[in-house]
Amino acid sequence: MNEAGPAGLPLLVAVTGASGACYADAFLRRLRELGIPVHLVLSEPARAVCAHEGFPDLASLADELFRNDDLFAPCASGTTRYRAMAVVPCSMGTLGRIAHGVSDSLIARAADVFLKERRAPLVLVPRETPLGVIHLENMATLARAGARIVPAMPSFYRKPSTVAELVDGVVGKALEQCGVEHGLYPEWGEFRRSEASAGR
Repeated sequence: MNEAGPAGLPLLVAVTGASGACYADAFLRRLRELGIPVHLVLSEPARAVCAHEGFPDLASLADELFRNDDLFAPCASGTTRYRAMAVVPCSMGTLGRIAHGVSDSLIARAADVFLKERRAPLVLVPRETPLGVIHLENMATLARAGARIVPAMPSFYRKPSTVAELVDGVVGKALEQCGVEHGLYPEWGEFRRSEASAGR
């Protein structure tokens, strides 16, 4: 498995046009709280979806912002070092292009660089349902190539009581795959001990 790069490196975040802008917002906010520098790429569909879902200002959470059509941006080259790359959320169109090496945008090209260089994790957070066989085969192709697939599937075993807690469950899983300690929720053993002490 790929290992996360040095802690001082920026983390590259891409946001695509899948529904789930709340995941991108929470992911970026946690990175800012942790003091991890962020380079951000927003696709044009992502801008539209984020505005529609009530998150129009994601760009303000980044240290560097690159246009998705800027193939001269630093992240388009394998000589640029990053801690990890996360696509949050990842549309099935973007996932398919990455799976088949179609580098027709900065997001797809940067992901291709992460796969070929194998220096830092590429984490994809797909958000779609139901999943067709093409989607599943593309995810399997990417997993074999070294990508880490973290579907936006909230868990319930920690008994979340708010939508924010559900979102944090997915965001925490993605951050872990990027090599980031996040503190968004307790580990299972700690959670069980807290339940036991509360007499639940």
